[in-house]
Amino acid sequence: MNFKDNQAIYLQIADRICDEILLGKYPEEERIPSVREYASLVEVNANTVMRSYDHLQSQEIIYNKRGIGYFVSSGATDKIRSARRSIFLKDELVYFFRQLHTLGISMEEIEEMYRSYNHTDKSK
Repeated sequence: MNFKDNQAIYLQIADRICDEILLGKYPEEERIPSVREYASLVEVNANTVMRSYDHLQSQEIIYNKRGIGYFVSSGATDKIRSARRSIFLKDELVYFFRQLHTLGISMEEIEEMYRSYNHTDKSK
C-alpha cells in the first residue's frame, strides 16, 4: 500500500478497510482479516493495524468477538457512506466548485463527463 504524508498511516489503513467494506469485500457481520494478516497484506507493523482496528471499533464500523476475530458491524456500510457523504459535501465539493469556476468549466461539461463515467462504470 502506498501511503500519503498528509495523514496518519493508521487512518489511511482504516479508510482502505472502509473502502473494502463499501465495495463488498468484507460484508456486514462477516469476519475481516486478523491484525497480523492485514499487517502482512499492507506491509506495516501489526501495532499500526491494531490502531486502525481500534479506531474502526470506536466508530462502530467493526467489532471484536474475543478469541474469534474482528467482524464488520451491522449497518457499517450506511455509517461509512453517510460519514463520507457529509465530509464530501462539506469540504471537497466547495473546492470542486471553486475549481469549476476558476477554470471556466460548465455544468454541461461536468454532466457529460458524469454520464460517460456512469456508462463506462456500468459496463465493467
